[in-house]
Amino acid sequence: MGVVVIVAYRPKPGREADLLALVRSHVPALRRLDLVTNRPAQAMRARDGSILELFEWADGALDVAHGHPEVLSLWERFAAVCDYVPLRDLGETGDLFAQFEPLAP
Repeated sequence: MGVVVIVAYRPKPGREADLLALVRSHVPALRRLDLVTNRPAQAMRARDGSILELFEWADGALDVAHGHPEVLSLWERFAAVCDYVPLRDLGETGDLFAQFEPLAP
């Protein structure tokens, strides 16, 4: 059984396009490494411009990812273009039905 995660990225100034490109390549790269399931991933935008990503890690894959050079390199690229944001910091999470703008794959 996998683990579904939701992560929020706040783009650094002037880096939104770079972040969007990374998000679009993130799950396909993890899938190529057999680290995520075939469950469709979702990407969306919050009102404040943060980008959210929802996907499912394969069973045990998160531990593998933390030691995989290709994944670590990918995460370094994320760190260069965004800050990770706790979901509670997004205004939408205070709504009973949090709504986000869907992003094209």
